[in-house]
Amino acid sequence: MKVTGLLHVALLSSDLEASKQFYEGVLRLKQKPRPSLAFPGVWYELGDVELHLIVTAEQLLSANERPNRDFHLALAVEDYESIKKQLEDTGVPFKERSAGVAQIFVRDPDGNLIELQSV
Repeated sequence: MKVTGLLHVALLSSDLEASKQFYEGVLRLKQKPRPSLAFPGVWYELGDVELHLIVTAEQLLSANERPNRDFHLALAVEDYESIKKQLEDTGVPFKERSAGVAQIFVRDPDGNLIELQSV
């Protein structure tokens, strides 16, 4: 067997509308068609990879209950200052870090950690 690439990343969502407001409104991701499945969700295009949000009725840990170093999704951003301003304008809390490259860490409405990295 030979693994040839990453197809998608799936994150859980307890409130699809709040998640859509974050991913579409704040991060400006574009939805892509999703087949009719037995559970609600939404798919987003991320270049050659997709982000799948899957709705769950289970209780998820809040951002305050999650560890500081957490599973996360890292996204490349073209205009670091623009995304930083977008987060500030929408009141979404974030942390910046520079480990040789500019990085922003933000949590979505369900506490999933998202890294936004300058390319």
